[in-house]
Amino acid sequence: MTKITRRTFTTYAGAAAAALAMPAIGRAQAPKARVVVIGGGFGGATAAKYVRQIDRQIDVTLVEPSASFTTCPFSNYVLAGFKTMADITHSYATLTASHGVKHVQTSAQAIDAAQKSVRLANGETLRYDKLIVSPGIDLRWGAIKGYDEAAAEKIPHAWRAGPQTTLLRQQLEAMPDGGTVVMAAPANPFRCPPGPYERASMIAYYLKANKPRSKILILDAKDAFSKQGLFQDGWKALYGDMITWVPLKDDGKVVEIDVNAKEVTTEFGKKHKGDVINLIPPQWAGAIARASGLANEAGWCPVNQTTFESTLHRDVHVVGDASIAGAMPKSGFAANSQGKVAAMAVVNAVNNRPMAAPTYVNTCYSLVSREYGISVADVYRVTDQGIVAVQGAGGVSPREAPPAFRFQESVYAEGWYASMTQEIWGS
Repeated sequence: MTKITRRTFTTYAGAAAAALAMPAIGRAQAPKARVVVIGGGFGGATAAKYVRQIDRQIDVTLVEPSASFTTCPFSNYVLAGFKTMADITHSYATLTASHGVKHVQTSAQAIDAAQKSVRLANGETLRYDKLIVSPGIDLRWGAIKGYDEAAAEKIPHAWRAGPQTTLLRQQLEAMPDGGTVVMAAPANPFRCPPGPYERASMIAYYLKANKPRSKILILDAKDAFSKQGLFQDGWKALYGDMITWVPLKDDGKVVEIDVNAKEVTTEFGKKHKGDVINLIPPQWAGAIARASGLANEAGWCPVNQTTFESTLHRDVHVVGDASIAGAMPKSGFAANSQGKVAAMAVVNAVNNRPMAAPTYVNTCYSLVSREYGISVADVYRVTDQGIVAVQGAGGVSPREAPPAFRFQESVYAEGWYASMTQEIWGS
């Protein structure tokens, strides 16, 4: 595909955001509708902000147990050692102070779609006219034999940024030079398709500088992965034979783990021991979505891909990783794009206005080293087949590019993250 320029893409994305950020409608008065948003990640926080920004007469309550949000994007750089947890943690203070979103700092326990209510962990019940659910993913404990929540305290997944990120970093620091890091990557679909391979890159970056005789073994439950050629080119150029990738066809699928022995077993019985094991298990929609009848038998949430309203419950929209969004990946930027569209759909419904056909965007930067970046960008539209990529409107970094180009991509990665998090959380 022909790669769009960053200037064109940034202009396009900015124009889309500006269209949504139209002047507030009307003067302060009794709210015309109550909107509850569950989950304060990329999708939920975006939706909460933009509902208020488009129509200040709508009351918006964000249900989120944390005072701040720690992003999975850039968490791999904490493992590499050039970012801290503070760098990737963002407060909800601006969302509440500047945009008038009410933050209820507790978790949602149940959704009653018939009664249009949400029961909270603190015992309260919130009534809504429209509900936006952005629950993210849950890990499918038990999908890999021997791996559950207790096991994760010894063998980290680190697929939710926070204490698990810190634990994996500590284990890498304690590993002897010449040790082996075993990573297990899941089958599709899962959160952040390039994530495991960027993580392998960032672990290699740390090991090359500190424990250069060490090795990384990636056992994969699939035969191809996002930005594969670009990652593998970078691995060869930067890390030599430090990283080995084993695809599904070569018995790469991990089916069992012995936590105490630090040993994983693949589908056809081969065993691999690691000094550090990072096991990323299969995933599905967050528990509140599954428990409330918003998910299908596979554990993901079907939606009308024009509005992200659930096809299972009226007046409930599901955005972000939990949703079935056609060709869009499960990524923070995609969730941000979906959150804006869901916000517009909600405001239009409240004001009895038709919903125009949306256009979605996604862009993702990954680092292979601190100064070696790669990227992918796509534009999406809704068709009779659902959300599809617009041919010729996106693309990936060129395979043949000089070091200066890779360095510039790493600089763009910093700006990409800063602009996205600033837009959502204002910090």
